Amino acid sequence: MITLDRLTKRYGDKTAVSDLSFEINPGKVTGFLGPNGAGKSTTMRMIVGLDAPTSGRALVGGKRYEELRHPLREVGALLDARAGHPGRSARHHLLGLARSNGIPASRVGEVLQTVGLSEVANKRIGSFSLGMGQRLGIAAALLGDPKVLLFDEPVNGLDPDGVRWVRELMRSLAAEGRTIFVSSHLMSEMQETADHLLVIGRGKIIADAPIEEVIAGSSLTAVRVRTPQPDVLRRELLEFGLRVEPNADSAPDELLVVGGTLEEIGDLAFHHRVPIHELSMRKASLEQAYMELTAASVEYGSPALSQVTEVPDHQKA
Repeated sequence: MITLDRLTKRYGDKTAVSDLSFEINPGKVTGFLGPNGAGKSTTMRMIVGLDAPTSGRALVGGKRYEELRHPLREVGALLDARAGHPGRSARHHLLGLARSNGIPASRVGEVLQTVGLSEVANKRIGSFSLGMGQRLGIAAALLGDPKVLLFDEPVNGLDPDGVRWVRELMRSLAAEGRTIFVSSHLMSEMQETADHLLVIGRGKIIADAPIEEVIAGSSLTAVRVRTPQPDVLRRELLEFGLRVEPNADSAPDELLVVGGTLEEIGDLAFHHRVPIHELSMRKASLEQAYMELTAASVEYGSPALSQVTEVPDHQKA
């Protein structure tokens, strides 16, 4: 388990992480999302002792990282795929890590096999592609067979087969009862991988909930209802406390209902004897839900496309 207790990090007058408190539990994949500059990497670095918090604390299994006698046996982390010395081979890089933490040398071959690098084990790290570097970083994280694992953008540079492999690896590790904490900017992949989400913006928690709950909270997640009595059903839905969204693209007999389940709406219609011709869920994607959550927290936003492509007056014909 990873526990953050009012964790704060300031650099001069800039607060990178502000009063974060949450728990990351074993047996599930916890996704860590947020815009660039939100404080994700800083938070992960404080968990593994690479940055010292200004205040608060980060605990792994109830201890600070620096209190762990053999840290690689308890916490594995991929925070920088280029962390190894470029002149060393993959095998010697892992052997050095193993010896420093009392890990048997035989474990090196095992993790190289796991990540698919056995055939290039004696090649220098400096010759590795970004994807190969990611695989080596994952091997280093797995080396001590730890119960807690942190991955910062683990699929960066991987081909589709590698992305799928990482997804399956994360889920299999969680199924073994390990604590898996992973950050990524690939929303579609996170939707396939994570069980629980932590979303931060400008160093503060925006959401801490199961992934389905985060998606369900989007205004784009709604129940589509078709009925020959839309006005009657709309009135009853509003009285029940649900929201009926206007939709210019809807047919006259169609309603989009936010905040209710299929069962609630179906039961309500039955109770008031309103015939239903269709009742279906329209789910938002994680990307859509994420964009809504972080809309006010983007620090380095891009200009609108129309702003980018607009031609200055002096260049117009």
